[in-house]
Amino acid sequence: MSRAKREIPHYYLSTTVDLAAALEWMHRRNSTLPVTERLVPAALLLKAVARAAREVPELNGHWREDRFVPAAGVRLGTAVSLRGGGLVAPALADVDRMPLADVMAAMKDLVLRARRGRLRASETADPTLTVTNLGDQGVESVLGVIYPPQVAMVGLGRVTDRPVAVDGMLAVHPTVTATLSADHRASDGATGARFLTALDRLLQHPEDL
Repeated sequence: MSRAKREIPHYYLSTTVDLAAALEWMHRRNSTLPVTERLVPAALLLKAVARAAREVPELNGHWREDRFVPAAGVRLGTAVSLRGGGLVAPALADVDRMPLADVMAAMKDLVLRARRGRLRASETADPTLTVTNLGDQGVESVLGVIYPPQVAMVGLGRVTDRPVAVDGMLAVHPTVTATLSADHRASDGATGARFLTALDRLLQHPEDL
């Protein structure tokens, strides 16, 4: 982390995403399924981040030998806090192409095995983009530190109700703050903005994830 802050010129962008459509769709879906097969918001968010990374490949890859090397696929690092202290960020491969049910199952399995110290070596190798989600800790926004040689990190806060304008009327909707930390050597603010815009758009149409 010291190397990351010393060597990587970070820039930060954030946006507030309206999750009303996503959570309403999720609750309708969950109502038809047994408890063991139900989704949680984190699964929707991970899938949307992975799809956005596929759409904006300038943020999905590694900085090697003074240049950006785009990755062939999306290996989404997922930051997991360990019960004894510390942090590990194992990777889920091809989340952008998985059905949501598979994303949910893979996420639960990865977190469980990470906390038991049972990760496979392949799961800790070369994530192409990392997500840190501290929503369950009550944090509203996260300004992450990029893991070298990656060039970006996505921080997600807790889902919270906020007033939003809908068709000229004020309503209260569930929202989440998504923050992008990115390496200015590999991309610029316009690229980062495209990523966050894609993330927002994808979450407005959860049935397509």
